[in-house]
Formats: sequence, C-alpha cells, structure tokens
Amino acid sequence: MTPGHVHPGPAGGPGLLFAAAALLAVVAYLSAAARLRRRGDAWPWRRDASFAAGGAVLALAFPLTLPGGPFTAHALHHLLTGMAAPLLLVLARPLTLVLRALPPGRGRRGLLAVAHSRPAALLVLPPVAALLDFGGLWLIHRTPLFAATQHRPLLHAAVQVHVVVAGLLFAFAVCGLDPVRRGGGGFAVRGAALLTGGTAHAVLAKGLYADGPPGTAFSPADLHAGARLMYYGGDLIELALALVLAVQWYASAGRAQARRGRLRPAHGPAAGDGAKG
Repeated sequence: MTPGHVHPGPAGGPGLLFAAAALLAVVAYLSAAARLRRRGDAWPWRRDASFAAGGAVLALAFPLTLPGGPFTAHALHHLLTGMAAPLLLVLARPLTLVLRALPPGRGRRGLLAVAHSRPAALLVLPPVAALLDFGGLWLIHRTPLFAATQHRPLLHAAVQVHVVVAGLLFAFAVCGLDPVRRGGGGFAVRGAALLTGGTAHAVLAKGLYADGPPGTAFSPADLHAGARLMYYGGDLIELALALVLAVQWYASAGRAQARRGRLRPAHGPAAGDGAKG
C-alpha cells in the first residue's frame, strides 16, 4: 500500500507552471477590464476582485505545501482548486468580458461560434457537468488511481488539471452567467444537478471517513480530518452556488411579473364609454 505521503499539488515544475498560468489569466482579465473602462464601458470592480481572488487561490494552492496531514492537505487542495477557485472565476463572467473586449472581427465571431456550438452546449449541460466533476472525484478516490498518482508525476498533473477544469464546467453550468448555447439548462435542471452533485460529494466524503482511497495508508486521525473538511467545506461552496442560483431565479421571476404587468390590459370603461344623458 502507498504510505500516507501525498503532494496536494503537482510538485516542482508542473506546480509552478500552473501557478504561472493562473497569474497570467488574472493579468489578462484585468487588462481586458481596464480596456473596457478606458473606452467608457462599465464593468463592475467586484468582478475584477472575484477573478483575481480565484486566480490567487490557484496560484498559491498548486506550488505550496498546504497545512495538515497528507490527506487533510489533499482535501483542502481539492476544495480550493476544484470548488472555491472555479466559483470565484465563474462569478467574474470571463467569457462575457472577452466578448466585450474583443473588437468586431474574425476572433470575436470565432469565439461566439464556439460558445454557441453543440459541444459547448453539451459540456455545460448541468447533468453532464455534474457527472464529469463528481463522477471524476469518485473515480479518483474509489479506484487505485489516487495511489497511482503518487508515483507518476504526469498522471498527477493530469488529474489536477481535470479537477480544475471539471470544477469550472460545473460552476459555469450551475451559475449560467456567461452567454453560451444552452439546451435544457433551466433553473430546475441546474438546481437538480447541484443537489445531485452535492449529495454525491457528501456521500464520498462520508465514505472516505471510514475507508481511505484504495492502495493508501493514511492515519485514522488524518483521514477523519480530511473527510470532515471535504464534507463541510463542500457544503459551504455548494450553498454559495445555490445562493447564486436563487438570486437569478428571483430576478427572473421579478422580470416576468413586470412583463405581465405591462401587457395586462387596463381595467375599467373604455375611452368614450361615458354615461349617456
């Protein structure tokens, strides 16, 4: 069995490359936002702060050794890179920013074509995104894959990339903030995917409390602490996703009610229908 020895993020070169990529993404985002403001367009500063925070989480989590025992550090790394950072990045609406910052032309048309394509619609379909995200977590933690990553740096790096990308897709699908082609991704479907994914995450965390990933040998105290962190930390981030969804539903219901009010015919006698004398 693999001893309790885990590098939460890709050690050495891969971790530094991931951190550098995250920082470059933040610089590109802030530059695009500044470009919008220079030409007089509005772009909320809170979105800059959200994207910068998400990028900073990724930049720090990958190369640094996180606190706690090996499995606790792994659970913290999962929460940061696979759940918290993706939510922060998605709340900043990066695709909307890029589309607004790009000048009219081939680049903007190409990006719109990709965003409105069938493959993009499939990837951000909430049930598909939930399967890729939480199904991947089950595959990592309930097969020998987790133990194998400890001896194969490239496999470890590939798994970490999957965790981040799948987390981004899930947050993107549930929040529904950026303009992409959507098929069957209404509030009910998004809410059901969030509930199902959150349940799968909680069941996985409870299972890990009793039995660690196959082929590993973590101490009971470390395993219990990591599983609790995964369980309660996941609940907090999923609650934040639910809040985003609830705010959107409330705003959509308010707009629908306002439209009905404008379209409703006025009551009372029509013009010219006065009393005849």
